[in-house]
Amino acid sequence: MSTGKAVAEKTTWTRPADLRAQVQKLWDKGELLAQMIDRENRFPRRLILKGPTSAEIAERFESVRSWAKELMAAPYCRIELKTFSHRIFGTNALPGEVWIDSPDDALAMLGKRTEAGRFERMAEETRRRQPLLLNWLAKRPLKALDLAGQWSLLMDVVAWLQAHPRPGIYLRQVDIPGVHSKFIETHRAVLSELLDLCLPQEAVNPDANGISGFTARYGFRDKPVRIRFRVLDPSTSPLPGLGLPDVALDSRSFAEWPISVGRVFITENETNFLAFPEVANSLLIFGSGYGWDSVSGIPWLADCRIYYWGDIDTHGFAILNQLRNKFGHVESFLMDRETLMMHRSVWGNEKDQARQDLPLLTPEEKALFDDLRDNRIRKNLRLEQEFIGFGWLQNAILKLPG
Repeated sequence: MSTGKAVAEKTTWTRPADLRAQVQKLWDKGELLAQMIDRENRFPRRLILKGPTSAEIAERFESVRSWAKELMAAPYCRIELKTFSHRIFGTNALPGEVWIDSPDDALAMLGKRTEAGRFERMAEETRRRQPLLLNWLAKRPLKALDLAGQWSLLMDVVAWLQAHPRPGIYLRQVDIPGVHSKFIETHRAVLSELLDLCLPQEAVNPDANGISGFTARYGFRDKPVRIRFRVLDPSTSPLPGLGLPDVALDSRSFAEWPISVGRVFITENETNFLAFPEVANSLLIFGSGYGWDSVSGIPWLADCRIYYWGDIDTHGFAILNQLRNKFGHVESFLMDRETLMMHRSVWGNEKDQARQDLPLLTPEEKALFDDLRDNRIRKNLRLEQEFIGFGWLQNAILKLPG
């Protein structure tokens, strides 16, 4: 076995690879690139050096000499020696401190000079075009480096919005050479960070957040939310002669359409939506699970009796609870204990249960929800709405107040 390998296996003395690992941490934290922005002088930098103890020097002198020779050959480092005297070996010098004298030495050690040059060009362009973004480059240099190929275009988008704050158009209508709507959509997260730094406060809607809120935050038009519904009473349909058509409208048009009904059913299952029978003075909406923004702005729904039909499981009741945050008068439909127990043969399993408390449930609903959540009837019990008998549905409709 070679002496060098023995050093590697049997000691904790610092080796060239350990020095490189320390410098790599400076890169990984972004420090080597950030200093190109903030001009802070962080060099020379002393690296951690673990060497042999006095006892190890005496007991393993040849191994110590090999270690010192290997360390002295480490490129881009400045080794400061310290002398020691030994009664047997006399006066000798061993590495006592290790320094990296300059950023260029650190970059050379890591083979990152090319990347650093690319970042420096980004910084110069940013300093010239969008100096407000320099702090972002300093804080997120590695992320910026990943975006080097798109950086100029990203600044083009920033500049366009500075010239056209809250434009009121679709992303597809943004006219920037080399930039298309997919580019903006793909980079919404980073653009949000950049735009928040560069746009005036009045050009940013603070209530719209996240990728989904990008268009609203910066004043673009968003695609309309659509509501899918069926008028269950042909005599009240705004489309006479078409039976009970399956219709989808944007929420604004739905709010203004001349529909006059007293009851509104909401179901989460498409099969139930399509097969739901005729019901006088009623309309059926295809639900959307969690999230009710599409219907919360429909004022005439406040004057209707609203029935929500979801699965009998913990999430079904959680969605009902959320809907009641929008319309407090919503009633559950076919989400009762009797319906559950009468359909024992088609019970299923709910994979991930909702565990939170649901304060807007009625006492009867809460009792059933607690039994489901706490697995008192059966573990992870679920009854999907599409498995409820059609005759059971028809009878439940007949029992509703007119």
